[in-house]
Amino acid sequence: MFSPKMLYALNSSMLDKYTDEIVEVNQKTKEFGLELTRDEIKNIIVARNQVLHSYGRVELSVDVTKELAAVFCASPHVDNKNYVSTLYELQEIFYYLKNETEDKIGDSPLIAVMKNYFDDVCNGSLELLKSKLEEFAERFRNESSFRKSFLERDER
Repeated sequence: MFSPKMLYALNSSMLDKYTDEIVEVNQKTKEFGLELTRDEIKNIIVARNQVLHSYGRVELSVDVTKELAAVFCASPHVDNKNYVSTLYELQEIFYYLKNETEDKIGDSPLIAVMKNYFDDVCNGSLELLKSKLEEFAERFRNESSFRKSFLERDER
């Protein structure tokens, strides 16, 4: 049985491992003038874990968080002032969408959809992004032709 002390050590070591992984993404994001500190990354991971818990999900890596940072750093709507808060929101939106699309869309294609909506339809508005992606998820669930065409495109 794990004691609370052992569980904390396990969580602490995973937090450090995940932090190290996300720090590496800074190499790409620096090109866009964006860089996360270790403390910001730890806070993002804690927020991610809370989101996962709230949606009843389990993730064994931080690949989604890394990809969100790597993809959205190139957005003209992300800057030093909103980078961290945007990543918090994007994690929430991503896992909401994963549930709403019943995990039928791969992580990278889903992140691409989010980025396209964020940049082109929503002009950087996270509130509008949530709304538009709710519509997307509903259409994905309810229209078999839309779902089929999207999934076929996803496979390519």
